[in-house]
Amino acid sequence: MVAPLHKEEELQTSVEVSQEDLQWSTVSLLSDVLTRRNKKVRLEASVFGIEGRHAREVLKQNKWPRNQLVGDTGLATAYYPSRFSRVYQEDKTYPFITPKQIEDIKPEPKGYLSKLCEVDLKGLMPSSGEVLVTRSGSVGRCAYVNKTLEEYAVSDDVIRLHAYQKCDSGYIYAFLRTKIGQTLVTTNQYGAVIKHIEPEHLENIPIPVPPNELKKKIHDLIVHSYELRDESNALLDEAESLLYKALNLPPIDKLKPAYLTDSGLRSYPVKLSEFDSRLDGSYHVPIINEILNVLQKEAAEVTNVGNPRISTKVILPNRFTRVYVEEGQGTVFFGHKQIFQVDPSDKKYLSVAYHRNKLENELVLKENMVLISRSGTIGKVMLTPKHWERWVINEHVIRVVPADNEIAGYLSVFLNSDYGWTLVTRFTYGMNVDEIDDMQVSRVPVPLLKDIEMQKHINNLALEANKMRTKAYYAEQKAIQITNEEVIYNAR
Repeated sequence: MVAPLHKEEELQTSVEVSQEDLQWSTVSLLSDVLTRRNKKVRLEASVFGIEGRHAREVLKQNKWPRNQLVGDTGLATAYYPSRFSRVYQEDKTYPFITPKQIEDIKPEPKGYLSKLCEVDLKGLMPSSGEVLVTRSGSVGRCAYVNKTLEEYAVSDDVIRLHAYQKCDSGYIYAFLRTKIGQTLVTTNQYGAVIKHIEPEHLENIPIPVPPNELKKKIHDLIVHSYELRDESNALLDEAESLLYKALNLPPIDKLKPAYLTDSGLRSYPVKLSEFDSRLDGSYHVPIINEILNVLQKEAAEVTNVGNPRISTKVILPNRFTRVYVEEGQGTVFFGHKQIFQVDPSDKKYLSVAYHRNKLENELVLKENMVLISRSGTIGKVMLTPKHWERWVINEHVIRVVPADNEIAGYLSVFLNSDYGWTLVTRFTYGMNVDEIDDMQVSRVPVPLLKDIEMQKHINNLALEANKMRTKAYYAEQKAIQITNEEVIYNAR
């Protein structure tokens, strides 16, 4: 197994370094602006900024010949589908995901597109081996199309890169994931409020062309990384299928909760003894009783997350002022929106010296913690992989510390199911921003199976899937490391 590039065995004292806020550089009107290969003259400062210039200078010192990333003589073609108005339907043939989701290991569709959409729906589904690059908003986020992603219709705000040679696709992905690659993409963006790039801007990005043997080595690592993600998803699908079978659970949309009126404005009675100090109707929806009835029929016992046999602690970190430092000087920090990413984007680094007590008591992650998003989008569930140990996710995520590894995987599988999600989200409160807290999560019902061996099997499938995600991370990091050391910074 490849060791991570910046793995912290123990929290270390950070050294904080000040950074100049104002960056500047000089620009030649003739050589830099008017004779650029851009199809349109670019006057934005970011295009001529010092970071972009430095990245291009690094590549000029490279020992390998350079080519265009995109173009007739480059390494790939670039395109995106035409814009269209989204019309959704219940038929699940075309699950749709947004640009923010392309980095998720197993995206949850935002909806299912209807044939009424004035667009070629099949054309929205990327082909295996293509590289996806977000072109609007958060520009430059990348994904490699594996078996998982090719089953989704992807937004027109995502550029598709199709390599001319098969072994170039993984290499292109690894290059774009490096700091140099990201800098070259993001310094080409335009727009005052919402940033954009177009395929034509990728024509101006130079990319080193090492021997095919080296490109294939990098490509194979990326392919292996994404194959491991596919395998982990398959294991989790199997685990959830076995859970449904063991509890004899129908698809949740087949449950028929009883309403006094079932058309127009639905209504239902609630006993005073069941109010539980909650007057919001969503807390008392009849589907909850239907779920509990189904679980109690087939489970050996229905307990709750806070039971000591299930968890030792449910942690809701308090809000706190964050002190950031440079990479390598603190511990990795990322947000709840990246909870499904193997290698979270937009990572920052928290000062260990400033946050030491809070890190140890509330924030740092440990392998097989069950993470549940608690603010905004409620109920996203992730089992903490090994490579996230000692990293930090923000206070918008509740940490459930499982009683042991014999229950951690099983708990995550149930909470991530439609049944678990419904039981978690029924506690939602808030006017503008939805919230749940640690006490509410502790009360979420959890069924234990009569078949103990089946429960162990489901648990082990989830743990094995989690290990594969860590292996996928290391494989990708190794590919990026080789791209940096043997390609980008391999000077003449």
